[in-house]
Amino acid sequence: MVVPPVRGVAVAEHSFKTMLSIIIPTLNEENNIARVINDIKSSIQLENYEIIICDGGSSDKTTFIAESLCDQVVISPAGRGGQLNHGAKNAHGDILLFLHADTSLPIHFDKMITNAIATNPGKSWGRFDLRLSGEKVIFRIVERLINIRSRITFISTGDQCLFMTREIFENVNGFKHIPLMEDVDISKRLKNVCPPICIACPVVSSSRRWEEKGILRTILLMWWLRLLFYMGISPETLKRLYN
Repeated sequence: MVVPPVRGVAVAEHSFKTMLSIIIPTLNEENNIARVINDIKSSIQLENYEIIICDGGSSDKTTFIAESLCDQVVISPAGRGGQLNHGAKNAHGDILLFLHADTSLPIHFDKMITNAIATNPGKSWGRFDLRLSGEKVIFRIVERLINIRSRITFISTGDQCLFMTREIFENVNGFKHIPLMEDVDISKRLKNVCPPICIACPVVSSSRRWEEKGILRTILLMWWLRLLFYMGISPETLKRLYN
């Protein structure tokens, strides 16, 4: 058996240890996508990896820019859950990392993931701590509370860069095709299989929405949407409230 080729190189199974598939959902990210992909390439140590862009039908030059920089560009209907599933379906890796286009990974993030899974028997998924890009003190408080809540509840958000083995991803049937809360939903199913690995080294996520919409307003909205989700309100309704 031969592992499917990455960047044109076939890898025999006897030399194969771990392959990491980095899956990035996009929609009109032409101003950001080159930076995201180039940052990954400058931070990664593994030789056996692939970068997959799963685009939701961008009307700008996102896919044109990405095609020359990543390993695959796949197209699916817009909707983050469906896009992520489509990316995973086309991935070759035994570990999947789901990365938002406005989030930056730390240097050597790949080694952190593979080492964490290798040294935590019985745990096959996890996430990073979160840092928001804004410099205001309130962001330090917000991100700390997010990280503490995540450790207590075992629930993670997409901004924290969920990673998991392909086996557990398939065991929980991947993401649901819902317009919002797909990350919270899959976390609930994953934690029923095993607790998450929490990597303390943070990823950095854009605080642009927080600053544009108002920090306090955004915090209250996020809490309110999560409460409604746990009460059984449909993700379609939540999406309308979020926008």
